[in-house]
Amino acid sequence: MNDLLTYGLATFCVFAVIVAAGGVWLRRKGNQRSNSLHQLLELADRLEADLKTCRAGLQQAHAVMSLNPDKPAASEQEARQAIEAGLRSLLQQRIWIRDQAPHASQDQLDQAVTAMAETRSRLAPLLEALNDAQHALDDAMREHIQRDSNA
Repeated sequence: MNDLLTYGLATFCVFAVIVAAGGVWLRRKGNQRSNSLHQLLELADRLEADLKTCRAGLQQAHAVMSLNPDKPAASEQEARQAIEAGLRSLLQQRIWIRDQAPHASQDQLDQAVTAMAETRSRLAPLLEALNDAQHALDDAMREHIQRDSNA
């Protein structure tokens, strides 16, 4: 009888460990999915902010450089179109997140996170260059104004 009780307790303990391990695995998988979704939404917000910053910087630079800021130059129109295309693409990605992400595989979520992170990485040096150009343009305008006021 003792052997049967010991065997029963051992079997119960093994079963309990298996159930607990399965629960931990499911929780981890759910957390990974939740983290991926959170990261994807966070990256989408940051990318949108980057694109809007880029748009505002380009508008400001073209307005300063243009004799007639109401009539955009061809390069400004091209830049504006590129940014608007980026925002449209981001909107499509957000629609995918809304409609497909809840049912997407973890691999699909990971691919979407990677793609969005890579897009931000490619945009970062362009934003930095725009910022540098804006500072150089501001400095040049200040020098021009000082020369005119001294003349």
